[in-house]
Amino acid sequence: MNLLPELRRRTRPAGAPGSRLAVRPAKPAAFTLVEIMLALAIFAGVLAAVYSSWTAILRSSQSAQKAADEVQRQRLAVRSLEEALVSAQMFAHNPQHYGFVADTAEEFGYLSFVARLPETFPRAGRFGDLAVRRVQFSVEPDAAGVPTLLLRQTPFLFEVDRDELENPLRLARNVALFHLEFWGPNSSEWEEEWPLTNQLPRLVRFTLAAAPEGSRTVNREDVISRVVVLPVASAVGGVTSPTAPVAPGGAGSRGRGSANPVPGRTPVRAR
Repeated sequence: MNLLPELRRRTRPAGAPGSRLAVRPAKPAAFTLVEIMLALAIFAGVLAAVYSSWTAILRSSQSAQKAADEVQRQRLAVRSLEEALVSAQMFAHNPQHYGFVADTAEEFGYLSFVARLPETFPRAGRFGDLAVRRVQFSVEPDAAGVPTLLLRQTPFLFEVDRDELENPLRLARNVALFHLEFWGPNSSEWEEEWPLTNQLPRLVRFTLAAAPEGSRTVNREDVISRVVVLPVASAVGGVTSPTAPVAPGGAGSRGRGSANPVPGRTPVRAR
């Protein structure tokens, strides 16, 4: 028997013509359950790190924006006080309408006087050509009880506008200090009170400070103090308090009358 052909047939490589060995197809590669769980854990860690970084950046951005807004508000408050004081008007024979009212008996100062305001003054567009207006600066609690420096304006010889009374301009929030001092023609040092309602002081020094949100502590660098030179005006006659009607609500209003009333204010006590 010739065994050579049989031997050659058996020694042929698998898959060759005439071979008796079948070639099995290769199985596709796949991940195990452990590998999938490990990949998910790594992805979750990366996602958590990205989210943490994003939230930190967002909080920093919001804090910076709040700080910038507060600085801008303080600048607006200081500029408004300076522009109003340098534009103050006085007619000593008519203190009923021109009275300069300053109150420093409460925790925060209060100012009310007549001024010829520039066109750049806040809310000037609301009053058109009525440049002579009574302005009032007062610190009152807002809806959340936070002391806020407010500005109200009333055109000269006009009745108080209810919308202006109820929705004044908020100049600074979380006010911790609003102090007033005066220098008169006979002063030898800064005076804490100014009782002469028919005379303007020569100088007014105001100090304003707003505490950070949620705090009542003020940093020294956040305290702003300015000295403003007022227009020279001499008093005629005795000291007279301006008469003004009681503002709606009655509380804190000053005097009685019928023209150009001075809106009242609510004193803010230390908390």
